[in-house]
Amino acid sequence: MSNKKSNLYNAIRFAAFAAAAAPASLMAGGFSLNEQSASAMGVANAGTAANPENATTVFFNPAGMSQLSGNNISFGAAVLDIDAELKEGTGRAVRDNGRPVTGRTGGDIADLAVLPNLYMTREVNDWLDVGFGIHVPYGLEADYEDDFKGRFFADETELKVIAFSPSIAVNDGNGLSLGAGVNIIYAEGKLTKFRDYSGTEARFGLPAGTLDDGYADLEGDDVALTFAFGMLWELSEQTQFGLSAQTGTELELDGDAEIRGFPQGGLVDGELAFSQPTITEKATVPLEIPESITFGARHRLTDAVTLLAGATWAKWSRFEALDIVSREDNGPLSSRTGPALGDDRLIAHVSENWKDTWQANVGAIWQATPEWAFKAGYAWDESPVNEDFRTARIPSGDREWLTLGAQYADARSGWTVDVAAGVLLFDDEEVDEQNYDVNDEPMPGEARFQGIYELDAWSAGIQVSKSF
Repeated sequence: MSNKKSNLYNAIRFAAFAAAAAPASLMAGGFSLNEQSASAMGVANAGTAANPENATTVFFNPAGMSQLSGNNISFGAAVLDIDAELKEGTGRAVRDNGRPVTGRTGGDIADLAVLPNLYMTREVNDWLDVGFGIHVPYGLEADYEDDFKGRFFADETELKVIAFSPSIAVNDGNGLSLGAGVNIIYAEGKLTKFRDYSGTEARFGLPAGTLDDGYADLEGDDVALTFAFGMLWELSEQTQFGLSAQTGTELELDGDAEIRGFPQGGLVDGELAFSQPTITEKATVPLEIPESITFGARHRLTDAVTLLAGATWAKWSRFEALDIVSREDNGPLSSRTGPALGDDRLIAHVSENWKDTWQANVGAIWQATPEWAFKAGYAWDESPVNEDFRTARIPSGDREWLTLGAQYADARSGWTVDVAAGVLLFDDEEVDEQNYDVNDEPMPGEARFQGIYELDAWSAGIQVSKSF
């Protein structure tokens, strides 16, 4: 017994370390990640709120634990690879003084991401089940080369999140189950970009190129809670419905904002002179996590064919702006930038004005033999990005997701292995970005970045599950 406990403890530690170390990449669905389970990926997450195949139901619908017998463990990983790059010949940028910005496309901005997960459930008695999960619910990574044309709007954007999710489920013994859980979220974020001081040169009558470009860097982290609720209703042996919901929250990514090469003017021998030191200020980045509701249905058409469908609504309209807010009174950065932006506490402001979204999924499972099942799925995933405020940090649009999967189950040992792969289809997306104040009014100056992005992606995953 002690060896089993030790092995389980080591597995939890490994999953937690891997999840924290693997940055996630995505270009649709905001910064939420669909790739939580290979068993669900095979059907493009269709009907996950109503189809508790294994312990991953802790994430999709905690009420589903009531339909799992005994103890269950499920662990695996997904790989997500997105190619996102400014289309050659479309990029154009100008400085604050109207001069063109020289540079290139910035390269492929999204690296390969590995997203691990681990889930466990335990049947306490006939009416009570408990569970626990470690997973990566949100993530974002975009990193441009230093000579990117739009470097004064974006350089590096990174969000790494890991969630720990204890859950509980109860059932009435007549087909109705209720579940609830807590998601303890730890998040780290990073924002960087180059700073253009051509507007400062123009205001003080300095020759162009007098001031070097600066560089802004902020890194912060936070812990927050969201709550999950679920319901599962078994209408008959063939048909059941599920509903799951999650509350929203606001992350406060606290850290230090650092600007290298910040211009400071003063009189030297009666003449105006500038130095460019490094300045820091305690700051935070508020980041909204949306509420969401997922509906699911499962219908066994025959003993061999199961049909699945689902839809998810998410309140992404909570995310109105990407701000860097000072945590100091009259800080060295906010006292210079805040008044111009319309808020004395602001160090930087990017208007986002995201919108609420829907995702719809359909899928099917064919039980070819007692051991082998084959899966297929389709999902339409609406992007929350407002096309009037699409930015170089998240140049995303709507996407479609086509997936295939296979499952092998060994009834004697209780082990099940799922593999899945999918392709994500995007349209080219146009970015036309400029600087806005808190009222979404254009800021003084000519600074602007325009271009068209090409995006394509694939994903794959493996899930190993056991009931014992």
